Amino acid sequence: MIFLTALPLFWIMISASRGGHWGAWMPSSISAFEGTCVSIPCRFDFPDELRPAVVHGVWYFNSPYPKNYPPVVFKSRTQVVHESFQGRSRLLGALGLRNCTLLLSNLSPELGGKYYFRGDLGGYNQYTFSEHSVLDIINTPNIMVPPEVVAGTEVEVSCMVPDNCPEMHPELSWLGHEGLGEPAVLGRLREDEGTWVQVSLLHFVPTREANGYRLGCQASFPNTTLQFEGYASLDVKYPPVIVEMNSSVEAIEGSHVSLLCGADSNPPPLLTWMRDGTVLREAVTESLSLELDEVTPAEDGVYACLAENAYGQDNRTVGLSVMYAPWKPTVNGTVVAVEGETVSILCSTQSNPDPILTIFKEKQILATVIYESELQLELPAVMPEDDGEYWCVAENQYGQRATAFNLSVEFAPVILLESHCAAARDAVQCLCVVKANPEPSVAFELPSRNVTVNETEREFVYSERSGLLLTSILTLRGQAQAPPRVICSSHNLYGTKSLELPFQGAHRLMWAKVGPVGAVVAFAILIAIVCYITQTRRKKNVTDSPSFPAGDDPPVLFSSDFRISGVPEKYESRELSTLE
Repeated sequence: MIFLTALPLFWIMISASRGGHWGAWMPSSISAFEGTCVSIPCRFDFPDELRPAVVHGVWYFNSPYPKNYPPVVFKSRTQVVHESFQGRSRLLGALGLRNCTLLLSNLSPELGGKYYFRGDLGGYNQYTFSEHSVLDIINTPNIMVPPEVVAGTEVEVSCMVPDNCPEMHPELSWLGHEGLGEPAVLGRLREDEGTWVQVSLLHFVPTREANGYRLGCQASFPNTTLQFEGYASLDVKYPPVIVEMNSSVEAIEGSHVSLLCGADSNPPPLLTWMRDGTVLREAVTESLSLELDEVTPAEDGVYACLAENAYGQDNRTVGLSVMYAPWKPTVNGTVVAVEGETVSILCSTQSNPDPILTIFKEKQILATVIYESELQLELPAVMPEDDGEYWCVAENQYGQRATAFNLSVEFAPVILLESHCAAARDAVQCLCVVKANPEPSVAFELPSRNVTVNETEREFVYSERSGLLLTSILTLRGQAQAPPRVICSSHNLYGTKSLELPFQGAHRLMWAKVGPVGAVVAFAILIAIVCYITQTRRKKNVTDSPSFPAGDDPPVLFSSDFRISGVPEKYESRELSTLE
């Protein structure tokens, strides 16, 4: 703000010191527009005792010492001046009244410089004052903008021009101020050193869009063609606004991802990329990218860009979705159950997008969900038939993975109906086929002999385990003529089961009639039946495997290479001699 000074300082100084010493008072600097004029106010003093009859004076340009022959601007004695000032200088003040005010007209740039006054009272009473005034010839108005202009805060911009020409006074107008505000003209104001200025003010509230705006001021002189223009660019400070950022990004696992964040602010912002509170990259710049090489599912998530400077901050987020094939499914549930219990098995995986999950057994689909990461399989009241290998398969458009798991159903022994006794040659062989889980113990009881033979007695009993089936064969030598009653008994932790084994044929004594040859034929038939039954039950447990990616274990198939081919020869020669 320009303040009007009622009385210039140098006038106060001269009034206080009048009648004392040699001295001069003039503005240290003064300015004027090219082509106009300027009045340099000046007063001087000398000792009273000199009392000169006539007072003369000389104005010099750029040097106060006559011996240096400086250009003479004005000389009261001879009116002889330097050619540069001919017709362009005259004295406005009365030297007798100690007023040395100088007027310079038709100003041009070469007239800019220092001006010194020398008092001449006659004889040796001459004195060149060290005080001087510097004239600045200008051709642009001075636009003064506050050192800090903040968006949203009212600001005052002033246009100030010198008005030190008594013959010509400037008029001010603003250029390009439309939309900013209406100017207020303060008029002609006096400065501290006695110079004059014209001032016009412009009040407005700047926006961020006004940053860099060129605001102009024009000074014109009526009745002349003189016009002078000056411009100032507004440096409007404002907080950041994020103006450029990716929308949601989808990328395939292993690909390259570039996230871009750009902000508009003044001064430039500090841009920071963050994820879950961790700073990933930052820099003072208007645009900052975050490069992610070979992205993994662990980099899936929300990324934030923060822009801040001294005037505020802004932030935005972008979601990165990493697309990938399902992970190998995990099975978390019951793998061992007792017959009749409810079994709950949970199969889960991770993928993007969510997969199709399927649980199947022996090519039969038991449960499936679409676009879910978990699949629950419920088996109410499990039965022995539910025992076996299951597969959980997860797949989406990026791949397929599978996991096999086994469900073990435990139940009490069941003696199958194919269990029986048959005669072969001079021996009787009894077949006992038991289905159970866990593996049961098997014993053969001969009530008429009060004898029990356990499966651990390998001399008389041959046993073979295949899946849930346990097949035991008891061989009795020399019993074909009068075969005894045989009871097969099986036991595990869930119970005991017993069955009297029937003899093949209509009557037990038929073995005595067929003779040795018939016994051999019957024995061969018995062995063939055992082999057929065993192979048939094995084939029921064989499952075809689906196609799975490399790295997954394929489904395990029950082996069809192991077969019961009859009782090993080492057992055929054994006799149960204790059964007398």
